[in-house]
Amino acid sequence: QVRLVESGGGLVTAGGSLRLSCVASGDIGSLVTMGWYRQALGKERELVAQITSDGTTTYADSVKGRFTVSRDNAKTTMYLQMNSLKPEDTAVYYCAACIVVGHWDYWGQGTQVTVSS
Repeated sequence: QVRLVESGGGLVTAGGSLRLSCVASGDIGSLVTMGWYRQALGKERELVAQITSDGTTTYADSVKGRFTVSRDNAKTTMYLQMNSLKPEDTAVYYCAACIVVGHWDYWGQGTQVTVSS
């Protein structure tokens, strides 16, 4: 079992920055990929960014060049640095993790990010 706990959400004006953190505990050695999803009100949950165990990162087109996903050396904490935030980035952001590629087995409780115009 793996437990994921997010933090760092909040209210920011457009153009500002936030950094989200996700602390993983439990059987973290089994994780092959960690990622950030978001879900805006009335919309489907979407994958924003992910990072594999070898450090390979991928991003949604909507956040490329603005968001950066990273992990600490111990691989217990994943971050999402969000710059140049836009009102359309407003959503609940969730940390997620896979033990099998493509199967998001574990989820955090979510953290609200609100970007005002």
